[in-house]
Amino acid sequence: MPAKTDHDLEALAKLARRRRADLGIAMNDANAKAAGVSKGTWQRVEKGQPIRETNYVKIDGLLQWAPGSSLRVLEGGEPVPVADMTDAEAAGIQKSPLPREAVDEEARDVVKLALIATAKGTTVEEIREMSERVVRDLRERGLI
Repeated sequence: MPAKTDHDLEALAKLARRRRADLGIAMNDANAKAAGVSKGTWQRVEKGQPIRETNYVKIDGLLQWAPGSSLRVLEGGEPVPVADMTDAEAAGIQKSPLPREAVDEEARDVVKLALIATAKGTTVEEIREMSERVVRDLRERGLI
């Protein structure tokens, strides 16, 4: 991703502040923690300061934007509210035609197969726990 300019960061800050106000979300530790970021990280976004790229998807979740929306704003685009994702093609967002449970199960299967192929001696329970954790982590990051 190209370097973020002050203009790009300020555009994201303005949109994030407006979105938070529209949603009626208080900027507090509990809400920040629920999103998986610190209150300080959240404040940096709203002040137009850079954060780690991996945290932008968490900000997207907090603001009920589609994953990648914050980065899209930093590249000069507009965020995509999750509620507006009915026309995935128009939003530029690819949505899975599979139900959430099927996506989760597919992700678990991929992890299980990878562990079986590479981690000799891993118990069935360890494989199950790892696959559940990977699915949970991917879902928290808005990737599935």
